[in-house]
Amino acid sequence: MELTADWGTWQWVLLGVAALTVGVSKTGFGGIGLIAVFIMADLFGKPSVGVLLPMLVVADVSVYPLFRRYASWRPVWKLMPPMLVGLVLGYFMLDRIPDDAARPVIGGIILLMVGIQLFRRFATEWFDKMAQSRSFGLGAGVAGGISTMMANAAGPVIQLFLLSRRFEKMELIGIGARLFLLVNILKLPFMGGLNFINRETLTLNAMAVPLILIGVLFGKRLVQSVSQRAFEWLVVLFAVLAGVRLMFY
Repeated sequence: MELTADWGTWQWVLLGVAALTVGVSKTGFGGIGLIAVFIMADLFGKPSVGVLLPMLVVADVSVYPLFRRYASWRPVWKLMPPMLVGLVLGYFMLDRIPDDAARPVIGGIILLMVGIQLFRRFATEWFDKMAQSRSFGLGAGVAGGISTMMANAAGPVIQLFLLSRRFEKMELIGIGARLFLLVNILKLPFMGGLNFINRETLTLNAMAVPLILIGVLFGKRLVQSVSQRAFEWLVVLFAVLAGVRLMFY
């Protein structure tokens, strides 16, 4: 494979770490998934968005049956229209905005969502009213669509939005499993059209499948041992780390 022709042991180790974090992130720790985004970007550059996507789909397909009983499709259908708008916008931006400009934008979106989430501690009544508003849901959906198309980085955005709607831990994971399964499958033709997905990248993805599945199983056991309060703070913490990393490094 030309993609890995000059790779040494260290590059293969990094790919393995990326595969593991993809699996873990799909069990509710969305911010951890940004580790895979950064690793793949370092290994493949801008096309990493497409190289990583089939790995995410494998994780989505694996996670959905595990958390299916904890939620329904209803919240997904409400988020899908604005996310589709964001996907289209993100597709056109992906081909026009350089990577060093796109990453700070996505990082800023994530940190804005964190700020809104933390503000609820000081203005609960105002926050609850805003979180239930149609405009807030539309904005979060569009931002999530842009983030996922441009960098596979919508996990923290959507998780913070769902936290604002006060979904319980397992319900939040169940909604995310449905949403990203659908969204990531929809993204495949876009990435194929940009030639970010091809026979070489799919061969590499197939090699990563066992580690993705191990990450899913480990993440499922981990999330079941974490309390609701600790889970919410972990989501915020990982989102902050991801946003800062995207904006400044």
